[in-house]
Amino acid sequence: MARGVPGGYRVWDNTGRRWWGDLYELCPDDLLTELNGAADPARVSALLKRYRALKR
Repeated sequence: MARGVPGGYRVWDNTGRRWWGDLYELCPDDLLTELNGAADPARVSALLKRYRALKR
């Protein structure tokens, strides 16, 4: 699940009850849709990897 935090968005892991991944200043629409929809782990990981590479 994606949640807004000061400065952007973070991914909240309900199972582990902790923040997961990086802080995103702008939350990509396709990542947000996947997290709040089907939440396929392989698809989420691929999207996170893509957006993490774009931050560099």
